[in-house]
Amino acid sequence: MLGALVAAALVFAPADAHLARETANGLVSRYTPRDGGTEEGRWAAVFIRDRAVESGLKASLDRFEAETETGRRTFANVEGVWQGDSPDAPWVVFISHFDTKPGVSCPGANDGASTTGLLVALGRCVVRQRPSGVNVLFLWTDGEECRRAYGPKDGFWGSRHAAAKLKASGRQVLGVFCLDMLGDRNLEISVPANGSPALRRIVHRAAESLGLKNRVRDRAYNVRDDHQAFLDVGFRALDLIDFDYGSAPGLNDWWHTEKDTMDKVSEKSLLTAGRLCLAVLGQFRKE
Repeated sequence: MLGALVAAALVFAPADAHLARETANGLVSRYTPRDGGTEEGRWAAVFIRDRAVESGLKASLDRFEAETETGRRTFANVEGVWQGDSPDAPWVVFISHFDTKPGVSCPGANDGASTTGLLVALGRCVVRQRPSGVNVLFLWTDGEECRRAYGPKDGFWGSRHAAAKLKASGRQVLGVFCLDMLGDRNLEISVPANGSPALRRIVHRAAESLGLKNRVRDRAYNVRDDHQAFLDVGFRALDLIDFDYGSAPGLNDWWHTEKDTMDKVSEKSLLTAGRLCLAVLGQFRKE
């Protein structure tokens, strides 16, 4: 059940934003490219798993095979788990993909790496501050990017696998939040139309509590992102994304190009995004 939790606010500090950016930088500098279903991508997953363990999460690789338009490939998601004092508490899920766009020379610094690092930092915050009433699952998904055009055998391999696995687990899930491209130094967070209205209200309450009401905006358009797989199997899910990532306001001309580099990723933006995510987490309570 959704509701407000009256408790001490969870804190995402500048040091956490620094960890997020440094993790993103490590991923980009060591594992570019890291296309889904490749050996480089699987090594990137190991790097993320190790950083999640260092943050205090119980983290593991989830390797799986999937049919693609170029044959059967092996992918590797990363799962990071934090369980509080009650193992029967409901779950909140945060997702980021970590792979790069196949077929283009794109480091994926903001698109993938920035929120990969953000999840590691959020994990450290949750371990340190132990929010009551919920358990938290962090998912780093492989193979979000399509090779040609999104379809049943192209793209979203990691999120489809993770959504089916979570559904089969029978866990009570309060909400699934996909984070994407939130390191943009000119951060404007969009909430696309294809998402749960209940979670949309949660996000806006959290943003208002932080004085970020004008930085988080509903959009009339849909965005195809990792949250859709969770919606498709019946979970409440929502996308938080900055889809204006470019050389001028309203443009997205750095996306999926060689210009998606670490100089575009801002600790200040990651601080804002991290504070919002923890405020969202603070809106939930166990019934």
